[in-house]
Amino acid sequence: MPSIFTRIVNREIPAHILREDDDYLAFLDVRPIRPGHSLVIPKREIDDLFDLPDALLAGLLVFARPVAKAIQETTGTQRVGVAVIGIEVPHAHIHLVPIDDIGGLDFRNAQPADDAELTETAERIRSALAA
Repeated sequence: MPSIFTRIVNREIPAHILREDDDYLAFLDVRPIRPGHSLVIPKREIDDLFDLPDALLAGLLVFARPVAKAIQETTGTQRVGVAVIGIEVPHAHIHLVPIDDIGGLDFRNAQPADDAELTETAERIRSALAA
């Protein structure tokens, strides 16, 4: 059975997509720690991040960099933290989370987001990416 992320890649379920190419997809997390919290995935469904082939693993961070910069610019945060958890969805992914201190990566603070807020956040990040 395809993961929920594969279903997003295949456009079977909606997502607030920020950036996409042939190999990767970035989209907003629907349960963000803070507005701008995003997920970056390889389109190829592989469960564990560290099982990705070398080129796909290396390319993931290169693909994520402009997304992280756009998140930082649009949220005004001090940094964008990167987290690899890998438990909740059996599809390799990284979290990009706007943070101002070490406590900013506390997943216990994740809450379901309002779709209108996600739409507005996605538009701001996509505009920053296009600039």
